[in-house]
Order: sequence, then structure tokens, then C-alpha cells
Amino acid sequence: MNFRLVFRLAGKTLLVEAASMLLPLCVALLYREDPTPFFFGIGITAGVGFLLSLLRSDTRFHAREGFFSAGLIWVLVGLCGAIPFYACGYFDSFVDCFFECISGFTTTGSSILRAVEGLPKGILFWRSFTHWLGGMGILVLTIALLPSLGARTLHVMKAESPGPIISKLVPRSSQTSKILYTIYFGLTVIMVLCLLLAGMPLYDALVNSFATAGTGGFSVLNISIGGYHNAVFEVIIGIFMLLFSVNFALYFLILCGKVKQALQSDELRFFLIVVALSVILISFNINSLYPSYLTSLRHAFFQVSTIISTTGFSSVDFDLWPEFSRMLLVLLMLCGACAGSTGGGMKCSRILLLLKCVRREIRQILHPRSVSVVKLDGRVVDEKVLHTVMVFLGTYMLIAFSAMLVVALDNFSFGTTFTAVVACTGNIGPGLEQVGPMGNFADFSPISKIVLSMCMIIGRLEVFPILVLFSKSAWQRV
Repeated sequence: MNFRLVFRLAGKTLLVEAASMLLPLCVALLYREDPTPFFFGIGITAGVGFLLSLLRSDTRFHAREGFFSAGLIWVLVGLCGAIPFYACGYFDSFVDCFFECISGFTTTGSSILRAVEGLPKGILFWRSFTHWLGGMGILVLTIALLPSLGARTLHVMKAESPGPIISKLVPRSSQTSKILYTIYFGLTVIMVLCLLLAGMPLYDALVNSFATAGTGGFSVLNISIGGYHNAVFEVIIGIFMLLFSVNFALYFLILCGKVKQALQSDELRFFLIVVALSVILISFNINSLYPSYLTSLRHAFFQVSTIISTTGFSSVDFDLWPEFSRMLLVLLMLCGACAGSTGGGMKCSRILLLLKCVRREIRQILHPRSVSVVKLDGRVVDEKVLHTVMVFLGTYMLIAFSAMLVVALDNFSFGTTFTAVVACTGNIGPGLEQVGPMGNFADFSPISKIVLSMCMIIGRLEVFPILVLFSKSAWQRV
């Protein structure tokens, strides 16, 4: 293990994080709020980052360094990012601050805050800005800004980027990172402009766009987007939640003029079919709860968008919906967004590959001598990739059920415990019952909050980078 290079990369990432705190610091100064929490955060984060970045090392950077770096750095980023929360005095403990910060960076959106409207605007801005930083990946941002690491940074991108198949858009990883962030930034700007044109205040448009772009879901209102009582806002945010749930590589193809190739994506088609069917089924199921079918259709569209994209906003309290709709939303939580997007969950591509593998098994049972392959986007999927997908799904479920056993020690109901773990592991945000759209995670014990925080990181990094941290062989020098 090349520890020096790992810690040097960690140091440079912390410097990027410290620089990112300057923006909420400016917001605090603009609204004449106490800037001290951000001075503490910037000072400590920049200090630690500067010392680590001074380490000299060779450029031996292989797969295990990439996975180890991703796991370690996300924990460090969460610890340093929690400093402004702790210094502001609105949180009960550092564990709560760590939970809130990890929820932000992993774009989960679960919160321990019972009310947010009384918090300083600078703190709320940092809270939502962590979504934007973590959405595309803070390590991907570091690679884009600091390509002079001199290492094979594709291994870092593989560890941090979601999905079963990771590839570079262009030959150099740093250029790939810049392209991804350019598309990400461009979509965010377009969304801000749309919300401004619809009449949303600039501050609200910014923080809601950050939360939507990162598919996070932190809001500046206690009852989320429903607090605006504006159907236009809901439609705009709902559409952009879906846009940010699509593989960003498809946007790159569209920009290159390959629109037909982008639209032929099997995962995109599967994603859109799931969204459409879910909206139709839920809208009919909840029709009796609202004055018109258009209203039920609007709420169904928004909640399906927010759950499958793993954003976590809410326009209504969907925990009061019929059991069928609630169960369908839980299934969407498990499914999640497309690979290569800012969304969480198991990813549509993995679910699609699982279904294709099931179909192949059935064919082989009926026709034992037949030879069949699994294809995605017209190309044969390597058996090694299929094996990795199956291992991921099994490990994902094993970790989730193990976390449920620990969280169950708090003696909450099954619905609360189950959906709390699913919401955190899938980076979704709200669950059902006590952790529903109008609830929060404040009443969980410190141990459960730490476990749920680790579930968020595990879900964001898709299991293996965190498991590498606990592997004995990863700590051995070679």
C-alpha cells in the first residue's frame, strides 16, 4: 500500500474542501451572520490538508490504493465538514454533526434536525452545498482541479463512480472529470435560472438546485418543497431530479451529436419505463385523496421522481398514502437511479442485468444445450462483470440487514428501522413512519447514528471501498 500517496491525495482533497467553505462563509457575511464556524472549519481543514499534501511519494497507484483512498477520504471529508456544524451551536453533539455532514456529502438527505428554518443561512447553504460537492464526487472534483498528482487516477474514479461498468469519456482521467463537472455545472445553472424565472428567490433557488443536482434533498423549509405551495416549482424540480438521475455519459454523447446512440441505452429505457409505470399506478391509487386526478398525478410524479432519483424532497406526506403506494416507493428506493448519475440505490443497470440473468437461467433450464449471453446496449456483458454485480447485490443486502440488527436495538417499529437503513444505504433520505418525509433521525442513539452514517458512505461508494478499509491485507506494505 502506497500510504504516502494516499495521504497526499487526502490532503489535496481536504484543501479543496476548505476552499469550498469560502462560499458559505461569504453567504454568512452577506447576511451579517457569525462567520466564526466557517473560520474554524476552513482553518482546521486547510491545516490538516496542507500538512498531508506536503508528503512526498512515488506514483505507484493501483486498484487497492484507489479503493482505500476513496473510503478513507470520505470519512475524513465528513469529519472536517462537520466542524462548521459543531461550531455553530445548533447541534447537540459531534455525532449529530458528523451524521448531518455525511448525509450531505453522500447526497442522502437524512437529517437529525427537527426544524431547519431557524438556522443561519450560511449553515443551511453549506448543508446544501455539500450535496453539490458530493453529487459528482469530491474526489472526481479533486482530480479535475489537481491533475498533477502523477498517479493513475482512473482507479480513484472507479472507486468513487457509481455503476457496474466504469469507463473514461476521453483518454485522460482528469479530462473526463472536467467534462463531467462541466455538464454537472451547466445543468445546475439551467435549473437555477428556471426556478428564478418561476419566481423562486435567489437563495432558495441556489440551495434547492444544489440539493437537486446532487440528488440529496436537504431543504431550507421544514416541510420541504411542499412548503412553497407552488405546482410550477414542483414540476421543475421533479423534471431536474430525473435529469440528474440519468447517466452523464449519455449527455456527453448528446453533446457529441450522437443522440440516437444515447437514446438507445437499455438502462435509460428501463429507467423511464419504471418511472412512467410507477407514476401511473400511484396516481390512480391516491386519486381519492386529492380533489382532482391532475393533483394526484402531480404528487405521484414528484414523489416517484424524488424517490427513484434518491433525492429525498417531498411535496406531501407520502407516509399517509395507501399501503400499495408506500410499498411501491420502497421498491423504488431499492432500485435507485441510473449508473453514472448523481443518484443512489442499487442502480437500474444492476437491476436490469439481474433480470437478464434470471431470463438466461430460465432459458438454460428449458434448453440445457443452448448457449446464451447477456447483452446491454447491444454489447455482450463480460461474465466477470455479471459476477461482480451478483456479489455486489448480495453484499449490499448483507450489510443492510446487519445494520438493521444494530439499529433495531433502539426498539423502534419494523417500518422505521427497515426504511431508515434502506434510506441511508440507498442514499435516499426519508423512509417511512418515524423517519418519513415529515420525520427525522434525531431520536436514534449515537451508535445507530454512526452505523447509519457508515451505511451512507457504503451506499455512496457502493460497498467495496469501505470494506477495503477493514481488510487486513490493505494495510500491508508491498
